[in-house]
Amino acid sequence: MCGRYVSSSPPDEIAKYFGATNLAERALGPDYNVAPTREVFTVLDDGETRSVQMSRWGLVPMWAKDASIGNRMINARAETVATKNAFKKAFRRHRCIIPADGFYEWTKRPGQAKKQPWFIHRPDGEPLAFAGLWETWRGPDRDQEPLRSCTILTGAANETMSAIHDRMPIILPPSAWDTWLDPAVDDVDILGKFLVPAPPQLITFHPVSVEVNNARNQGAHLVEPVELDAIEADDSADGGDVPASGGDDA
Repeated sequence: MCGRYVSSSPPDEIAKYFGATNLAERALGPDYNVAPTREVFTVLDDGETRSVQMSRWGLVPMWAKDASIGNRMINARAETVATKNAFKKAFRRHRCIIPADGFYEWTKRPGQAKKQPWFIHRPDGEPLAFAGLWETWRGPDRDQEPLRSCTILTGAANETMSAIHDRMPIILPPSAWDTWLDPAVDDVDILGKFLVPAPPQLITFHPVSVEVNNARNQGAHLVEPVELDAIEADDSADGGDVPASGGDDA
C-alpha cells in the first residue's frame, strides 16, 4: 500500500516536469508527511490541456452518499481496479498522475513497540509519477462545491521494494504518461500493461526518524537518513498513527 508520501516540489516545477501548462489557482506548500484526506497535487489532462490541480487524497465515488468513504479509498489495487465498482469507471475515464518526491513504508523493529519508517525515493532525486485515478463528487446537496478526490494505484513490489514490503505504488515511466492521461483511451487491456512493478533500479531507500510515524510532524529533516542503532524513542512519534498494512482497495 501507500499510506504516506512526500510532496516537496513547487507546482511550477511539477508542471514543467510533466509538461503541464495550467496551474492550480491555489498553491500548496511543501509537505514531507502527506497523509490521507489532505489536498494533494494531481496532473490531469482533458484532451486539450494538461494541468496541475488539487485533489483530496481518498477517492469518493460519484455514487457515494457521504464523502467520508474516501478515508478508506486511498489506494486501489492494480489487480482489481478494472472490475471493482468503486474504481472501474475512473479507471476508464478519469486517470491522473500523482507526483511524489518519495514515499514511506514501515517495518517492525525487534523489541520495539514503534515501527521503523523507511523513505523510498529515486536515486537521482527526480519526482515519481504515481498512477492515480480521480473523481468529482457533488453529494446529495447539488448546491455545494464539487469535491475532486484521488487514489493511488498499487501493485506487487519490485525486487528492491520487496526487502521492506510486498506492495508499492504503480510508478509510470515518461513513455506512458500521454496514454495514461488521455481521456480518449478506455481500453483496459492497453491501460493494464502499465500496471507493473517499476524497474528495481528506479528506487532506493533508507531508514528515517520515527517522527514520521505521526502525520502531524513536518519538515525536510524527516527524509534525512538515520542510523538504526542510534534511533531512540521519541515522545512526539505516535506509533498508533502509522498507516495500517491492509489499506489497499478498502
